[in-house]
Amino acid sequence: MKMFAARTSGIRVESFLQLVASGIATGIIYGSLGLAFVLVFQATRTLNLAQGEIAALGTFGAWTLLGLGLPYWLVFVLMIGASFVGGFVIHRLLIRPLDGKSHFSVIIVTLALLLGINGLDLFVWGGDLNQFPTPFGQRPINLAGVIVNSHDLGTIGVLAAVLVLLYLLMERTSIGLVLRATAQNRVSAELIGIPTDLTVGVGWGLASALGTIAGILAAPVAFLEPGMMINLLPYALAAITLGGLTSPVGALVGGILVGIFENLVGNYVGFIGQDLKLPVVLLLMAIVLLFRPQGLFGRLEITRV
Repeated sequence: MKMFAARTSGIRVESFLQLVASGIATGIIYGSLGLAFVLVFQATRTLNLAQGEIAALGTFGAWTLLGLGLPYWLVFVLMIGASFVGGFVIHRLLIRPLDGKSHFSVIIVTLALLLGINGLDLFVWGGDLNQFPTPFGQRPINLAGVIVNSHDLGTIGVLAAVLVLLYLLMERTSIGLVLRATAQNRVSAELIGIPTDLTVGVGWGLASALGTIAGILAAPVAFLEPGMMINLLPYALAAITLGGLTSPVGALVGGILVGIFENLVGNYVGFIGQDLKLPVVLLLMAIVLLFRPQGLFGRLEITRV
């Protein structure tokens, strides 16, 4: 009897660890998309609601190039570059003219951009579910009794490398110094001669590139279709709400926590299951906003009137 109980306990622990591992794999995608929101927010103090759809457009572009026979990693690099340019151009043409206007105006423009890009995706590529290839395969890998998909491991590895490069860019280069100075105090940055318009555009470009990376890595699991990133959007917003809208690290940690939370709640709370995971995540957002609006890692900003 004791042996049976011990075996059952072992199975429960393995099941729990399995859910945690799966939650980390999906959560790091939420976090990377959330980080793109943070990059734009730090530069403009507004949310780019079209962030996910810009990523979806880049992912559809990658799918088209892969269909032409181009190597995966060449397409990956090309679409990162194209997305950077696209984000920069969007800022110059649509967002920069709104400098000095209300944040609400910028939000409305990004909402219109969301709807416009989504309609463009639907018009060009249709509404079918498309299988997106992965260079990592979909093999199950046993890690100390926990079965992990090879694509999930590859996703974690690629995003970890991207985030290290982003950290080095932000903390060890003059470009990063200029970006951080502009984010902290745009007026002071202008007074010391920093071209803040150009700098904010670079921030939009980086955010678009990072979003496209998240989209390309999510597509083999989520299936590529025009609503793919809209479905991921609430989870990315939950990530930055939990981690903190002013903290890049918080966005990543928040995404991982959201991924683990939704997995555990969906499997261990019977009446929630898979259908009510999103409402529970939205409820978590509401609770965080009520009791710690700056998030776990964010700063509480005080504005003097």
